[in-house]
Amino acid sequence: MPAIVMSNAGSNGAKKFEGKITIYVVICGVIAATGGLMFGYDIGISGGVTSMDDFLEEFFPVVYERKHKAKEDNYCKYDNQGLQLFTSSLYLAALVSSFVASKVCTKHGRRLTMQAASVFFLIGVVLNAAARNIAMLIIGRILLGVGVGFANQVHKYRSRLSPLYTSFLKAVPLFLSEIAPVHISMVIAETPTSLIEREQLMEGLAMLKKIRGTDNVNAEYEEILHACEMARQVKRPFRNLMKRSSRPQLVIAIAMQVFQQFTGINAIMFYAPVLFQTIGFKNDASLLSAVITGIVNVLSTVVSVVLVDKLGRRFLLLEACGQMLITQVAIGGVLLVNLKSTNELEHGVAVWVVVLVCLFVSSFAWSWGPLGWLIPSETFPLATRTAGYAFAVSSNMLFTFVIAQAFLSMMCHLRAGIFFFFAAWIVVMGLFVIFLLPETKNVPIDEMSERVWKRHWFWKRFMDEEEQDKKDSV
Repeated sequence: MPAIVMSNAGSNGAKKFEGKITIYVVICGVIAATGGLMFGYDIGISGGVTSMDDFLEEFFPVVYERKHKAKEDNYCKYDNQGLQLFTSSLYLAALVSSFVASKVCTKHGRRLTMQAASVFFLIGVVLNAAARNIAMLIIGRILLGVGVGFANQVHKYRSRLSPLYTSFLKAVPLFLSEIAPVHISMVIAETPTSLIEREQLMEGLAMLKKIRGTDNVNAEYEEILHACEMARQVKRPFRNLMKRSSRPQLVIAIAMQVFQQFTGINAIMFYAPVLFQTIGFKNDASLLSAVITGIVNVLSTVVSVVLVDKLGRRFLLLEACGQMLITQVAIGGVLLVNLKSTNELEHGVAVWVVVLVCLFVSSFAWSWGPLGWLIPSETFPLATRTAGYAFAVSSNMLFTFVIAQAFLSMMCHLRAGIFFFFAAWIVVMGLFVIFLLPETKNVPIDEMSERVWKRHWFWKRFMDEEEQDKKDSV
C-alpha cells in the first residue's frame, strides 16, 4: 500500500513510496495526537473553571460576590486582572519557553521534546488540582504554558505532508507527519527525520523500515536525506529573514497571526461559559453552550480540509470575513438592545446569541484558523522558513496573551461595543486579503517568487534585492 510524501522540489504532483499502516504507527499516532487533547484542555478549562461558583468562591471571592449581587453590572461581573491572568499566563509562558524548546528539539530530537512537554503538563495539572491559593494556580498555569511551548515546537512546518493536514491535527504534527502515511492520518520512539537530521543515519534508516513495515524504503530515505542536507546548508536564517526580499512573507505571516486573534475567536473560546452566563444562562447551560461551540469548531475545520484546494485560500478567507462581520455585528446589536446592566436576556433571544456565536466560530474554523498556519508554511522559502515560522508562532502566542488578559476588562468598559470592536478588525482583515494577500493555491514554494511576488502589484517592489543577490552570487 503506497504512502504519499509531499515534496517541494518544484512539481505539483506527489511522490509515492511504499509503506504499510503498521500497528506501531497507529499506536504512536494515537499517543502523539493526545497532545491536541492536552492543548484543547488548556484552552477550554480556563473558560469553564472561571465561571464556576466553587472556583470563584475559593480563589476569587471578590468576583464571586460581584457575580451574585442582584444590582451588579452584567458586563463587569468577571472584570478582574487576576482572573484574566489565570487564563493568559499560559500563553506568555508558551511564548518564552518555545525558544528554549527550539534548541532542545534541534539538539535532542522530537521524542525528548515531547517527553519534556508531558512532564510540564503533568506537574502543571497536579499543581492546579492541589492549589490552595492564587500563586499555586498561576504557577501551575505557567508550567502548562511551558508544556504547550515544548509541544508546539514539534509543530514545525518542515513536514513532508500537506501543511493543512498538519494544521488540522493541531498538536505535535511534525512527529505525526514524519511517521504516518498521508492517506490515513514514553513508548514513542524517535522519528526517522529527527535521527537523520542529527546524522544518526543507520538508526534513521532502521526506524523508517520499522514504521513503514517494509525494507523497500531507499527512495524515501534518500528524499529525507536530501531534505536534511538542504536544511543544513541554510546559514543565518534570521539574517536572511531581515532582507527586503523577505518582507512579503514576513509581513503576511505576522499579520495572519495578529488578525487571527483580533477576530475575537479566542476571547469567545476562552470565556464562552462566562459570556453565556453574562447573557443569562445558568452554570450547566452555559457550559453546555460552550461545548456546542467547541464541537462546531472541530466539525467546521473539516470543511477547510475538503475545500481549501478547490476554492482557494482567498475565497475562504473573504467568505469568512463576511460571515464573521455579520455575526459579530448581530451579536453586538442584540446585546446593545436587550442586555442592560442588571437584566437577563429572554431565553429565546439568548438562544439566538448562541446560534450566532456558532455561526461565527464555524466561519473562523474553516478559514482564518487553519489558513493562518497554512499560508505562512506555503510562502516561506527554505532559507527563511524556520526563522519565519518562529516569528509567526511568537506573534500568535503574544497576541493570544493580549486578548486573554484584556477581554473581560474590555467587555466591562465597552459593553456590547466589544463585538463592534472585533467587527472593525474584521473589515481591516478583509481589506488586507483583497489588496495584499496573493493566492497561493497550487504554487510550489520554489516557484513562489516568479509566479506570485514578482507579479503582485505591491509586493513586486521588494523583489529587486532578490535579483541583485542572484547577480552577486554569479
